[in-house]
Amino acid sequence: MLAVSRDMKVEMGKMSNSELNDLINFARELKTFNSKCSLVVGAKVWVVQKTKKTEGVVTKVKRTKCLVDMRGSSYSVPMSMLEVR
Repeated sequence: MLAVSRDMKVEMGKMSNSELNDLINFARELKTFNSKCSLVVGAKVWVVQKTKKTEGVVTKVKRTKCLVDMRGSSYSVPMSMLEVR
């Protein structure tokens, strides 16, 4: 995994709240785009929450969310919360 470079941290420290919000939104969109590229029906995934990761299997891919079978139940999960195992 790439570490955030010192130069990047310095530049982010110079940003206004508005610019930081734009950067955060861009990062979320990028996470979703990267997830969409690798998510297919049958893919084994981790559903990432703040304090835990839960294993699951994608059963359906929608526009912004996926149906994921976890522990015998099916949940609609945003793609930004999914990581391919």
